[in-house]
Amino acid sequence: MFAILVSAANVALGFLLRSVVAKFFLYFALYFFVTEAISLLQSMHVLPTAASLAGAFGAIGSDVWYFLDLCAFSFGAPLVVSAYVTRFIIRRLPIIG
Repeated sequence: MFAILVSAANVALGFLLRSVVAKFFLYFALYFFVTEAISLLQSMHVLPTAASLAGAFGAIGSDVWYFLDLCAFSFGAPLVVSAYVTRFIIRRLPIIG
């Protein structure tokens, strides 16, 4: 009976160490890398800022803005951009890719 309990504990401990702890450290490292890479890209002025986007959209006339508002561009454009960025990041993950 003792051997069965030790075997069950060994299997449970092996599962925890192999899958849970290893994945925790891997995903933490990926999260840390992505957050630091984005802050690095922002400091290098590679990513667009709100001021540059406001200047780009400020050149659009009021007649075009009417149709963009009709199509809910202010809601849809950030949604599409964040979906593409998320897809790009997920495809670069070595586990999911």
